[in-house]
Amino acid sequence: MISIAIPKGSLEAQTLLLFKQADLEVKVTSREYNPTINDPRIEKVKILRPQEIPEYVEKGYFDMGITGKDWIEERGADVVEIADMQYSKAAEKESTVNIVLAVQADSDIQGANDMKPHSKISTEYPELTKAFFDNLGIPVQIFFSYGATEAKDMMDGIVELTETGETLRKNNWRIIETLLESSTKLIANKDAWRDAEKRREMEEIRTLLSGVIEARGKVLLSMNVADDRLKEVIEVLPAMKRPTISQLYDSENSQNRYYAVETVVSKHEVNVLIPKLKGMGAEDIIEIDITKIVK
Repeated sequence: MISIAIPKGSLEAQTLLLFKQADLEVKVTSREYNPTINDPRIEKVKILRPQEIPEYVEKGYFDMGITGKDWIEERGADVVEIADMQYSKAAEKESTVNIVLAVQADSDIQGANDMKPHSKISTEYPELTKAFFDNLGIPVQIFFSYGATEAKDMMDGIVELTETGETLRKNNWRIIETLLESSTKLIANKDAWRDAEKRREMEEIRTLLSGVIEARGKVLLSMNVADDRLKEVIEVLPAMKRPTISQLYDSENSQNRYYAVETVVSKHEVNVLIPKLKGMGAEDIIEIDITKIVK
């Protein structure tokens, strides 16, 4: 059996949703200290700060965990990254965030190389910041931030996490450099990953979680198409590989042979695609939500 660390805070809601959609619902107590997952592979689950999770997984307190690439790099954690989970606090799918260097909007500084020696930098990422400026050969004064970094306008610059840059702009900061592109990672302890039984269990959990993410934003379209319209319909259908086509029972005895056609398409396409398919002669069109796609 394995133990899992789940991130608290900004990633928490999306992570709990992901586990629920993967049929691994996290049952949270009133104090949240001892949540449980009703699954024979999972012995223990804790909800912890994402900053702490890389180190706890590295040291073997947990077999696997979910955290950001930014915190893996900041903590220098020696862990196995077993999946890119492709979600963030604001998006269920395909989302990355950036660790950026920003200066006041009216500053004449255009790039990191323009920063003066001994500039004052506020950040929650002191190790990433130090390594970045050491690489540039520019000594800076780093002030650790306990939050609300964008409010520190007494600083010469800040190194901050941003998804859209909107909060920085609203607080009169201008991004001049990206230090790191980060996304949500599923990580494993190296010893646990080498254990055959634990690795099998972790790979199965990864399959369920990744299957949910892969299915997000996709639907299954099913329709019936007459033989004389089939080629035209197939030509406009997107598909993960190729559409599934099967002849309807006893249709060879009818005046026109019919086929059942199924394909997976982007949810964003169906509002245009369904009327188009109907106009081409597709009948009995059904749109079905998909909960998992396991490749």
